[in-house]
Amino acid sequence: MRPILTLRQYTRDLIAHSHDHPQLVFGLSGALDFEVEGVGSQVRQQSFVVIPGGAHHACGSADGSRCLVLDVPDEQWISRSLGEHADASLRLLDTPSRLALDAGQSQLVSWLANSPVNDPLIAQQGAVLLLASLNHARPAELGARRLPYAALDAHIEQYAAYPLQVADLARIAGLSTARLHARFVAECGQTPMDYIRSRRLHLAMQMLGETALPIGEVADRVGYSSQSAFSAAVLREFGASPGQLRRELRDKTR
Repeated sequence: MRPILTLRQYTRDLIAHSHDHPQLVFGLSGALDFEVEGVGSQVRQQSFVVIPGGAHHACGSADGSRCLVLDVPDEQWISRSLGEHADASLRLLDTPSRLALDAGQSQLVSWLANSPVNDPLIAQQGAVLLLASLNHARPAELGARRLPYAALDAHIEQYAAYPLQVADLARIAGLSTARLHARFVAECGQTPMDYIRSRRLHLAMQMLGETALPIGEVADRVGYSSQSAFSAAVLREFGASPGQLRRELRDKTR
């Protein structure tokens, strides 16, 4: 019988396959690029991805990622182990998705990651606790007023060429930096710095498609002092080099 809980290290080597059992992948460190049934996402700390049984998925991490993986044995195990939580767990495991963890769920994932999960009893009980905790309501902040994304985006675009600090975004949102971090993770599954990086790169993509600026100039305007670092970031974000992206964007407008 395969282990229920395992700690895994992911690298830039792409993994692409499917399996009959459902699987949950919880981010511990680094960023894991994930695609389930053609839908892309990124797993980081305080988030996880749901892979239903039989769903084709692919993943890889450019800079390395460490994750806790829960391989759900089967439907009978869920019914037997989770009792009244079974129906909610089956619904959770039936749909490909990427979800954020609340503080309590994050603590449980961290505790399990630091426990001897190769012990069958700890793995069994830990998996049951983890699945049951995921059936709770979403964190309250998800139902609260959303972050002022338009104001944040305007600030990022205005100062894209300069060093941007999370404290600047926190001031615009009227939150502490810690609270801003928690809200970003809960609302869009990204840290503030990840969000800044993504907005800069989307601004760069717009410049590549709409202007004739040299690639080095585009890189400089979105805060990259090195064209090679910019090209690597664009490749990770969009799966194409800046030159390829420019050609594709121009071909679409012809």
